[in-house]
Amino acid sequence: MKETIRIEGETITLGQFLKHATIISSGGMAKPFLAEYDVWVNGERENRRGKKLRHGDTVEVEEVGQFIVESNQSGEK
Repeated sequence: MKETIRIEGETITLGQFLKHATIISSGGMAKPFLAEYDVWVNGERENRRGKKLRHGDTVEVEEVGQFIVESNQSGEK
């Protein structure tokens, strides 16, 4: 089952997302976390903490779970 994570604004970086979803406790943990764990964004392996995530993107984190990014500013009307 995928968990929906709501974000403010249109985008969030992968590092910020990991903190916002309480997968890591601080932004400084993003780089080492991404080096140690497999993370996929929309089915593609991703290790850049600055990768921009948008409304509808899916994030899968090894040993943690699957998440869907939901933005209140997705541009949809």
